[in-house]
Amino acid sequence: MAQAGQLNILEPGCPIQVEHDRKRRQFTVRLNGCHDKAVLLYEYVGKRIVDLQHTEVPDAYRGRGIAKHLAKAALDFVVEEDLKAHLTCWYIQKYVKENPLPQYLERLQS
Repeated sequence: MAQAGQLNILEPGCPIQVEHDRKRRQFTVRLNGCHDKAVLLYEYVGKRIVDLQHTEVPDAYRGRGIAKHLAKAALDFVVEEDLKAHLTCWYIQKYVKENPLPQYLERLQS
């Protein structure tokens, strides 16, 4: 995977770039260079089923929309790979309620 340039999330107008590490099964956003990062973890729980387990953004970066970018990237991955998703993470559950797009809703596993 190509390495992204340094990203200082504190600068206004700086784009939030989500990276997907399939090997570690996580989506990440590098914060303030590469010292800190926000992360969304997932696990395969079946052949075509992923459990979106946990989203974590360091306290200093909360409230800036970073978790939304992680949630969108993870759900877009589920759609693109034609997977089903189980939502263990409360934040992803909230994101889907606030963004009830048909392509997300049809991929949810109860």
